[in-house]
Amino acid sequence: MKSPYPTETGCCPKFNPEPWQEKEFLWRDRLFIKDRVRCLFFMPLNFGGVMVRNQERIEQAGAFTPEPPLVLSEHTSRWNIDVYVEVAQEIPGAQNVRLSGRFLTKVFEGPFRDTGQWCQRMAEWVQTQGARIKRQLMYYTTCPKCAKHYGRNYVVIFAEV
Repeated sequence: MKSPYPTETGCCPKFNPEPWQEKEFLWRDRLFIKDRVRCLFFMPLNFGGVMVRNQERIEQAGAFTPEPPLVLSEHTSRWNIDVYVEVAQEIPGAQNVRLSGRFLTKVFEGPFRDTGQWCQRMAEWVQTQGARIKRQLMYYTTCPKCAKHYGRNYVVIFAEV
């Protein structure tokens, strides 16, 4: 499968954190396909396979977004992650979902083991904005291989408020 988003790694694009740092987004019916990743105590077991499956669905349907899509992860338990991949149109055979709401974002950088600290810092920051978190979605901006290549591991937390 050939990506319509050329990058220096052939995989993930280099991430610019500035447009995502402490921003507010209002979404109305933003289209994604939803899938599930199995986990063992929050560690994803089949994330790569789920992403390949969804990229194939997107390619078959011609549903690539003009820019690289948002891929959001919602940790629903120690055993599951719901993954939302942004698409340009509904895809037959996929679970098509639309996300609406007000989202505050903040960028974090470092190893994934710091995720708990990031979530706590996000909650504190959202509170300073006079809001309460309904749920959090994680935007892992690069795969581990590309994070190593670029020398940065950025994660954007989307707090639905």
